[in-house]
Amino acid sequence: MVAICFYFQVHQPKRLRRYTYFDIGHNHYYEDDVANREVFLKVANKCYLPATSLLLELIHKYNGMFKISFSLTGVFIEQCKLYSPETLEAFKRLAQTGQVEFLNETYYHSLSFLFSQEEFKNQVQKHRQLIIDEFNYVATSFRNTELIYSNEVAQIAESLGYQTILAEGAEKILGWRSPNYVYQPHGCKKIKLLLRNYQLTDDVGFRFSEKSWSEYPVRADKYAYWLHALHGQADLINLFMDFETFGEHQWQDTGIFDFLYKLPDYVLRHPEYVFMTPGEASQKLPPVASLDVPYFMSWADVDRDLTAWRGNNLQEDALQSVYALAKDIYALNDPELLAVWRSLLTSDHFYYMCTKYAADGDVHKYFNPYHNPYEAYINYQNIVSDLALGVARRKQELEGGRKQQGQKIFL
Repeated sequence: MVAICFYFQVHQPKRLRRYTYFDIGHNHYYEDDVANREVFLKVANKCYLPATSLLLELIHKYNGMFKISFSLTGVFIEQCKLYSPETLEAFKRLAQTGQVEFLNETYYHSLSFLFSQEEFKNQVQKHRQLIIDEFNYVATSFRNTELIYSNEVAQIAESLGYQTILAEGAEKILGWRSPNYVYQPHGCKKIKLLLRNYQLTDDVGFRFSEKSWSEYPVRADKYAYWLHALHGQADLINLFMDFETFGEHQWQDTGIFDFLYKLPDYVLRHPEYVFMTPGEASQKLPPVASLDVPYFMSWADVDRDLTAWRGNNLQEDALQSVYALAKDIYALNDPELLAVWRSLLTSDHFYYMCTKYAADGDVHKYFNPYHNPYEAYINYQNIVSDLALGVARRKQELEGGRKQQGQKIFL
């Protein structure tokens, strides 16, 4: 038996307004509501609504034989409620079928694991509660932001009670091994590790509409043939991709929806092939070996490392600046202020500051609302500077109030 595991990441960042040096100390609202609404509704109409409708049809059509999984970030769900409640309802209809697994991650799609274990755990718990509240679903599988992974990430996820964790099937950690099996994370006792088959995934996510590609066009029957060719060499094939692949990254006129609609039929024509969710795969398939990943990897760019967010001095300076506010933010115990700060932790802000070139640079430019990485950095740091001034002012007011209160008690 070979299991096909479909996992879709669903995320939309909150874009920041153009914020100049002269706004610092005067304007304390940082988000571009107009852009956020326009982008969200565009993607909802091109991807979220038609793709969820198609998947719901497939689930009913195959009566328990077609299963999928999602991770919906907290900032995505927040924007659903603001701009497109029908999108959130579409995901709830999928949840009600019982054929969909929802994963947990950091609520704000942040890099918090790299800077603050406390903040990381708080965001995971916040996301866990959100998925319970919205879908009445208790997640048992976890994926860190952008599949950032190491032994330590798996160990913390296991300590939080998760049974499954997702990561990138990068050759630099696999060596001669295959991503098409379940592994045991090094140093863990219970949690199972599922690795993305990035070659087969990227055939859909990136190369599907590339006319210069030798395999173009990719039809469902051809792709199923590639999957079937791994029979005897795989326990499962993990196809992990952005949900926006369907209709946004690959437009409708590329045939991507027709591909998705026909694929289950061709896959299931092989009697040894089934669809499973990550949780099912980790329960039913035993790990073949322990896998040691002592350093961080991700699913981003050719390097599969952290350089998409920490590859230059701009990014590092911005990251250090915003995380330096953590202690004072916590001390103020202001939920509204905490939410503003956490929104600035979303990984996309630092992705926009990437200065890579060639193929990686093209991908970064596609997602970047700024003209260049330096503009992204300056805009972001202006906002962080204003927030830091506000935090310092609130801290001073709080300390002044305590002193006055203490004096009154003394008198």
